[in-house]
Parts: sequence; C-alpha cells; structure tokens
Amino acid sequence: MSALQLKKISVSAGKTSVVDNIDLTIGAGELHILMGPNGSGKSTLLNAAMGNPSTTITSGSVIMNDNDITNVSTEERARKGLFLAFQYPPDIAGVTLGNFTRLAKNSQIEAREPSTVPIGPADFVKQMTTSISEVGLPVSFIGRSVNEGFSGGEKKRSELLQMMILQPQFAMLDEIDSGVDVDALSIIADVLNTLRATTQCGILLVTHQGALLDKLEPTAVHIMSKGKIIKSGDKDLIKEILTSGYESLEL
Repeated sequence: MSALQLKKISVSAGKTSVVDNIDLTIGAGELHILMGPNGSGKSTLLNAAMGNPSTTITSGSVIMNDNDITNVSTEERARKGLFLAFQYPPDIAGVTLGNFTRLAKNSQIEAREPSTVPIGPADFVKQMTTSISEVGLPVSFIGRSVNEGFSGGEKKRSELLQMMILQPQFAMLDEIDSGVDVDALSIIADVLNTLRATTQCGILLVTHQGALLDKLEPTAVHIMSKGKIIKSGDKDLIKEILTSGYESLEL
C-alpha cells in the first residue's frame, strides 16, 4: 500500500505529552490539510513522523509503504522518500544550497538504485538553475550557505525548491506559506499541484491561510486541538473555520 500512515501516534516533547492517539493516513497523490489553534501539536506531530530526536513517540507507529519506520533514523526516512519542510528552517553556515541539495538527491538515488551514477556538480547546477527560477529565487542562491541571510519568504522558497528537486514520495509541510507574499503563494500552489499530478506525491500540509487553500483541492481537512484530531471533513470545513474560527467547533 503506497501510503504514509500515522497509527495511533502519541508523542511527547521532553516530559510533556503533546500528541494523543492520532490516526492519519495519506495516500499517494493525496493532499491532507491539518489546521488548528497554535499549540495544538501540529508541528510536534510532523517532527515525530520525520524522526526528530527532540520528540519521542510514546505509543503507536509510523508506517510508510507498509514498512514500519517508527524506529528508523531521520536520515533513512529521508532516503526512503519522506520530506519535511520546517516551520522555521535553520541556517547551515558553510554549506551551499547547491551542494546540500545535490548530496541529498544523490543519497536518495543511491537508496533507490544503488548502481546509479551520482549526479555531478555541473549537471546538477543545470537542473537546479531551472528549478530555482521556478520558485522565484536568484540563481546566485545556489552558491550561498543554506538559509544564511535569507529572508523568511526566501527560506520558504528554498524549502519548496528542495522538495521540487528531491521529489519525495510523501511531503510534510509545516506552514510553508507563512511569511510569503501573494506571488509566492501562487508558486507554492503550482508546485504542490504539479507534484501531486506528476509524481503522485502524498502531502500533509499545516496551514492557517485561506489564500493558499483557495488554490488547492484537498483530499481531506483535519482540525487538531489539544493533541488530538477532533474533526475531519472536506473543503467546506476550511470555509467554516475561516468564517467562524475554531470556537465554532467548541474546542
């Protein structure tokens, strides 16, 4: 089964229980929207699914394509085709965006097809030059340290660029649309729609913004509060939240 399954997941951060018994399945080519008040556990859930060591899965399991990856390292999850775009992407001084993305791509290729020749720097720069223009970043960013000196919007475009090149099987995007302008929202929507259509990437998107959601056709919408998914529905649920707020759900 081509799916990312979070099966009865409970997660703690330090000694604090944050996520409680979440069940969620994202199939190939599906787009699931995750919304909820600040502090409801959305980011913690995504980080736990990616294997961030700052979180601990206290019960439940993460299943990807019928393989249990609950105890697999973050690096191996990425090699298998799982991707996380951070809410607050970190700076990585001394590592260029081009080299960082090329090495990640080659690691992914090696995991899938060990006999494949790695992509060399020159060929990769050609590929990256096309992709970087599509997300609206200057070509010069290929040679800059990852996220160092980038604005908030540029960091989000950089995350989007990496996703385009890596073409993950499943992508988790933590507020990829925060801090970006109207033009960037259109680019984000175009990339997500294209990846779903061409690579069947399954996407879990955390967002609060109606402007982006207007440009997408989600498979399902989920509302999270106090560590639990309290309601799921279709796009009409988004309209209810944007119109009446989370208070309409009697959280």
